[in-house]
Amino acid sequence: MEAFGYRRITVERPLRLNFQASPERLAKLDDEKPLQKLAEAEREAIKAACATLDPAKLYTNRDAFTKALKAALKSAGIKVGAPVQKAILNALSERDPEADICLDKNRNPEPDTGLRDNENVPLDESVFDYFEREVKPHVPDAWIDEDKRDPLDGRIGIVGFEIPFNRHFYQFTPPRPLEEIDADLKACTDRIKQMIEELSA
Repeated sequence: MEAFGYRRITVERPLRLNFQASPERLAKLDDEKPLQKLAEAEREAIKAACATLDPAKLYTNRDAFTKALKAALKSAGIKVGAPVQKAILNALSERDPEADICLDKNRNPEPDTGLRDNENVPLDESVFDYFEREVKPHVPDAWIDEDKRDPLDGRIGIVGFEIPFNRHFYQFTPPRPLEEIDADLKACTDRIKQMIEELSA
């Protein structure tokens, strides 16, 4: 039974974003729900404050951009809560593999949910050995989400079982020769022609 078992591990990769107060990105502020909930005057004031940032400057570090954004809002006498600030950052950002890694409040890399992946590790193998051999060479900045653990044994990865029917039971049947298929098709089209002729008569 163990031969069919695996541990499904969650592989995370870091979030990398660049930020810019370009006209195209400023236009995206209108699409953010936390901003849509604000009074129009407040929303317009926030947009005007964001527009004071250099539209040509591309920030590749979230902390540096957040600092510049807070300074622009403060100059305009605007205070925003965390949801609105997050919405502004979201509108003015784009994924960028060359940008600095975004860090959480504990200074740990923040995972990019869009790059999240799963790997099925055979039950008789260490998830770490598998990860080092099969994942790390292709995505060196990836890591295992060690919080995703099986509720029964508490170990990393959710246990599952799968019987790969093709691998164990499939028997290859070679296709028929092309001449045979051609002959069948010709016989079929001849029958159709004959039926059309009979209907037309």
